[in-house]
Amino acid sequence: MADREYQICTRCIMDTSDPNIIFDGAGRCDYCVNFDEVMQPAWNADKANSVKLDKVTDEIRTAGKGKDFDCIIGLSGGLDSSYVAHIVTKVMKLRPLLVHVDAGWNTDQAVGNIEKLVDGLGADLYTDVVDWGEMKDLQLAFFKAQIPDQDLPQDASFFSGLYKFARKYGVKHIVTGANHQTECCREPEEWGGYPGIDKLLFQDIMKKFGRKKLNNLQLIDIMRYKLYYRYILGMKVYKPLDLIKYTKAEAETTLAKEYGWKPFQHKHHESRFTRFYEDYWLPKKFGYEKRRAHFSSLIMTGEMTRDAALKRISAPELDGHFLKEEFDYVASKLGITSKELQDIFDGPNKTYREYKNKRWMIKLGADAMQAMGLEKRLFR
Repeated sequence: MADREYQICTRCIMDTSDPNIIFDGAGRCDYCVNFDEVMQPAWNADKANSVKLDKVTDEIRTAGKGKDFDCIIGLSGGLDSSYVAHIVTKVMKLRPLLVHVDAGWNTDQAVGNIEKLVDGLGADLYTDVVDWGEMKDLQLAFFKAQIPDQDLPQDASFFSGLYKFARKYGVKHIVTGANHQTECCREPEEWGGYPGIDKLLFQDIMKKFGRKKLNNLQLIDIMRYKLYYRYILGMKVYKPLDLIKYTKAEAETTLAKEYGWKPFQHKHHESRFTRFYEDYWLPKKFGYEKRRAHFSSLIMTGEMTRDAALKRISAPELDGHFLKEEFDYVASKLGITSKELQDIFDGPNKTYREYKNKRWMIKLGADAMQAMGLEKRLFR
């Protein structure tokens, strides 16, 4: 794969930095082919999905009778989670518990957006502050593991916090802002897109590079997530944004007008760490640009032109001076020097495959979901 001739999709901007990408005779990548032939035909945001949304609303409301809340929503202050909170409260007329998991990396803008949204919606918010000592050690261990998947510690804390409060309040309905409109092009595993539900991977990395035991940060394993929570406890996950006409531009306008919510420069910029990781660490160290997948999703769904995407990706999202300051900030917050972080950056790149993992089980689950039509995006 390393000697493969460079090629970029003729429709979107996915390219051979995804080593497993396939192109057809017209130069379309398999992400675009999958969107055109699998996702788009099944995507109906009109009458059929309106009926589905009403059914979901009734199901959640009925299950919430006699309880303090109908459902739980994880709120980051970013676009998708903020807009789904708006839809659930104002359109579906449900009573959500908003849960924000503070992993230590919130931007001021994210905090401001959360405060404005909670005030405007009149909803209840619970903020779960992660044990920073454990999170810091876990993130540093992942850096030392030299893999692209540096956001897994945050993802794990978000999963853990959300399901913890669902159990605490006896709420079986979890609503997320996940959607096909802005996420139909799933980030490849090689780009740090490995799911955060592999406890074995975490344990092996912590055994090799960690210094603390994770007593407070509870990791969710795939078996617990897919079987125990869903089939033993009966928890369900809903994605209402796939049942409405959802566009990034209109959602940003609505949130700004209704609540004074402020849009971010780019996806995932509500987390200072994720912003640094996706805009600096991943492209500079590994050569992976998650913006390619983000922009390609918008191209496929008609929210962005290919020319606009090519122009924007031709330059870094953030300027070099700012990223240098962020590099120093991340090092300091993790308790190491900038030189030590640079030494890690300069070290040999690895993948999660070089550590113990349950990838076979995760793939088995993904294949089953695709076979049942529950997951229509490419998963690899």
